[in-house]
Amino acid sequence: MTRSVVAASSVGAVSPQRSLEASNPRYGERAIKAFLLFCAALSVVVTTGIVLSLLFGTIEFFQHVSVTEFLFGTKWTPQFANPSFGVLPIVVGTLNVVFWALVVAIPVGLCSAIYLSEYAPGGVRRVIKPVLEMLEGIPTVAIGLFALFFLRPLAEDAFPFLPWSTLHSVGVAGIAVGLLTVPLVTSVADDALRSVPRSLREGAYALGANKLSVTMRVVFPAAISGVIGGFVLAVSRAIGETMVVLLAAGNTPQLTADPTKSVQTMTAYIGVMSTGEIAFGTVDYYTIFAVGALLFVMTLSMNAVAIRLVRRFREVYE
Repeated sequence: MTRSVVAASSVGAVSPQRSLEASNPRYGERAIKAFLLFCAALSVVVTTGIVLSLLFGTIEFFQHVSVTEFLFGTKWTPQFANPSFGVLPIVVGTLNVVFWALVVAIPVGLCSAIYLSEYAPGGVRRVIKPVLEMLEGIPTVAIGLFALFFLRPLAEDAFPFLPWSTLHSVGVAGIAVGLLTVPLVTSVADDALRSVPRSLREGAYALGANKLSVTMRVVFPAAISGVIGGFVLAVSRAIGETMVVLLAAGNTPQLTADPTKSVQTMTAYIGVMSTGEIAFGTVDYYTIFAVGALLFVMTLSMNAVAIRLVRRFREVYE
């Protein structure tokens, strides 16, 4: 009798892993899994298609122009009678815009995030954060017009000693892009700061630290990986901006660090040239792919470095 009871119990025993799963999954669950798999595969296919399209066009371009001339040349005049294909002027223009954008976005966005996370009462936070995020929803062409017709005259009145010679200015364009990226930096940094466990704050207060010391010496270092992630997103946003720099920075490719001068950025060049007015299969046509591929490599390299930094400084709390 004992043997039969043991046998029955062994037959009826089910592993904990299998007891949590239905023997016959519902058809709805199968459909959802298939849809999720399709979405994941679609993202891979689209990314691969983008890379291949850039690659094929770039290969065609370098059959006519040497890599050395493209990367190290100092004149970018692809549509002139005697064309030059040195990409450095528009790369420097792009980096100028990114620099001035970060000068605005990092301090303003980070200070806003620290205030919202550590100092703002609940009612104030519920008002300020949506208003900040509305700034990111404003059309970029409106931001560009604001920079051109408001920020540019304002900058000239504020700094009359600078050599303002043109209506367009890379410094003003960078400030406008920085204002555009402030909500992004604020949102990501605020989420990172608020994710720090409250026990760290309470422990610091128990040791006699004041509010500022807790914020800057405990909370901020603990959230540094998320804050760096916000900075990286801001750089990517600034590099990829087109309409603001096209309207406010102008369309003059030149090697300059003067914030009052007009420059051309990589995205602005792609935006201007991708209008259907250039003949298919010409060198001018393939410059779009070469510039796009260089922009892709720059962004990818920056993200790779940022990922390493985030992993290095990441703090994991349980």
